[in-house]
Amino acid sequence: TERLILRGHTAEDAGHSFALWSHPTTARFIGPIAASPGDAWLRMLRYPGLWAVLGFGYWAVFEKSSGDFVGECGFADFHRDISPSLRGIPELGYALMPDFHGKGFASEMVRGAQGWIDQARNRPRCAAIIDPANTASIRV
Repeated sequence: TERLILRGHTAEDAGHSFALWSHPTTARFIGPIAASPGDAWLRMLRYPGLWAVLGFGYWAVFEKSSGDFVGECGFADFHRDISPSLRGIPELGYALMPDFHGKGFASEMVRGAQGWIDQARNRPRCAAIIDPANTASIRV
């Protein structure tokens, strides 16, 4: 995108992933994801499997100008037990480090991810689950 680089995760991203998913602001609407660096490592190890099995997955997101880690964004099929079912529909997810909130980065990374899946995967439909209290994500 104009300000962001979306790329596949590497082993060097484990610390970034832990900082993101263990932060109370990130967990506010989705619950704690990474209680330890090991939890974040295991989460990050799943990302290549998404790409290999589904043809889509998550990216690590960095600011072009500074090289700073912004967050993660991408798609998955979590096989959630909900109705209506989302099985087979790419489910969008994203999270940003708190320093990048309120600056348009979430909208930019989501537009980039959506543009990619629309073109590369020719997917007419995606989904996102948002807590109604998360007004910032609703705006995205």
